[in-house]
This record gives sequence, structure tokens and C-alpha cells, in this order.
Amino acid sequence: MIAPENTPADAERPFNNLLRRLNASDFALIAPHLVREEAGSNDLLYNPGEDVEIVHFPCGPSLASYLVPNEDGRDVETILVGREGAVGGIVSEGYLPAYTRIMVKFGGPFVRLHVGKLDAAKARSATLRNVFARYADCMLAQIFQSTACNAIHSIEQRTAKWIISAMERTDGDDVVPLTHEQLATLLGVGRSYISRVIQTFKADGVLKTRRGSILVLNRDALQMRACLCNESVKNHFEEVLRGVYPTNETRSR
Repeated sequence: MIAPENTPADAERPFNNLLRRLNASDFALIAPHLVREEAGSNDLLYNPGEDVEIVHFPCGPSLASYLVPNEDGRDVETILVGREGAVGGIVSEGYLPAYTRIMVKFGGPFVRLHVGKLDAAKARSATLRNVFARYADCMLAQIFQSTACNAIHSIEQRTAKWIISAMERTDGDDVVPLTHEQLATLLGVGRSYISRVIQTFKADGVLKTRRGSILVLNRDALQMRACLCNESVKNHFEEVLRGVYPTNETRSR
């Protein structure tokens, strides 16, 4: 379970690029209400239908994911959200129900903010509203791109894309804490399919596996095997919210 530290996060701005994108006056509106927390992998943030009362900002290497439940009992992951954004109550007014399941993918530091406090701050600042509206646009672009990617690209291309996407959001350099099972969930396929793809990548010297993680040996070769969906999303982020999407320069502050 998430363990709140119950300490304001305004002493030092958290390592979340969306929060760091805010100007000083806008950040000051929400800083007294930010609370640091530690989350473990697979911690549940929201189930479908639950009132969304808290916005969660992943910090550093932490990742959250949106999962859509299906009638066969499987959850299909749609997008990953790291330090470039937030999950829950981004643009909604009031406590609207969650549509998807939202879980912690990679555990670590988060910052939480009550939706009511965020809405009150938005009411006081047009520039704050603008930043969150722009981020919502970027998140929607991720969802659109993910839908198209699932329809037209191979499992090999999508596997490489998800590994690169996770790498960009972590502080572990070329070590990505993804298991075969987690990759299978990301792609919406059986574990056996992922195992065959990973074995091919290993045979080609692109990566090797460790217990509970993947070590990327040749990032350029992995990039060549990936589709261009991740690059399209990054380019949109740069157009709409420059400097928010994680880059090599901001990977290990």
C-alpha cells in the first residue's frame, strides 16, 4: 500500500517535470497541499467507478499505468505515465468516477494533491489551467498513438517501443525493471509471445534479462527494432509542453 509521509512537498520542488514546468506563482498555489508518498509496484490507485479524489504525480523513476478491464477478466494496459505527468483528476471538475484501473507500475516516490485543492488553484490561475489542459492533450495523444500502434505494428516493434518508453522514464540507465509478464500485459498478448521476442533480442545482442528486469546492451539496435510511435508522442509533447517529456539530460537529477 502507499505510505504517505505527511510532509509538504514545497521545501524542494519534486522531481516531476509537470510540476517543474509550473511558474513560481502557480506552484505556490498548490505547494502547501502537496504530500510526498512512497508507492510499491502493483499498488492500486483507482478501480473503475471509484471517485477520483487525489491526483498522483510520479517522481523520478516511478511509473503508473492505465489498465482497461475486459469481459474475459484480463486488464489491457493503455499508456504509461512517469515524471512527465500525473494520473487521476487532471482536468475533471469534482470527483468524477475513474473509467480505468490505475496502478503503480514501478514503485518509488510520488506526490499527491487533493482534486479540490487543484480545482481551487485552477480557478485562481489561467496559466495553471492552461498547463494542465495542455498535459491532458498530450495524454490523449498517447492514447490515440497507442491505439494505432496496437492495430498496425508487430509484437517485436511494440516490445522494443515499450522497453524504450520505460527506459526514458527511469533513473536506472539501461536497466529496466520489466518482467516478461509485465511486457505481456503492456502488449495485450500471451507471455509465450513475449518470451520468443525477448529470446530473439538476446540472441542478437540487443539485451539480456536479469531477475525481474531487462538490461539493454545496444540501445541503437533496440531503437531500430521499434516503431516510431514513441517518437511521435515525444514530438507532440515538445510542441505542446516543451521540456516536460523525459530526456537524457533530465534522467538522473
